[in-house]
Amino acid sequence: MTLGVHLAELNVGRLLAPTDDPRVADFMDALDRINGMGKRMPGFVWMMEGSGEPGTGNTENNIGDDPQAVANLTVWEDVESLEKFVWQTVHRQFYERRAEWFEVMGDMHFVMWWVPVGHKPTLDEALARLDHLREHGDSDHAFGWKWLEQARLWRDRGCREEVA
Repeated sequence: MTLGVHLAELNVGRLLAPTDDPRVADFMDALDRINGMGKRMPGFVWMMEGSGEPGTGNTENNIGDDPQAVANLTVWEDVESLEKFVWQTVHRQFYERRAEWFEVMGDMHFVMWWVPVGHKPTLDEALARLDHLREHGDSDHAFGWKWLEQARLWRDRGCREEVA
């Protein structure tokens, strides 16, 4: 990592059902709790927010015209902070249940990149990074966990890249 940068991450998925459907209720009901916990984690910097309507998280910021295609976009001080949140908190339990709520993605659905301190990436910017990763593979411009030498926890607790 270089001084003066933070780590941005985008994770996209397509819900199996609309956000008000009972099939995704456990996921929707946990959004405020998990997002709130993430915001209180050491190393958390910023999160793309939705309307603030309770129980909706960021699901209003969908991808394209598909209300079931949702995105999570955050910025962290460093790799270790993001890893701790993803793999060493209750977030991991919801991550492990993702197949209950999300379609299996055939393409890479997760991307990270370095941003200048203070920069808040847009969803369009993040989706462009994801497209770059899909087209060119890991690089300094866009990368997955394996690109980051300092990333350790994902090696034991992560998933295959193509799985949602």
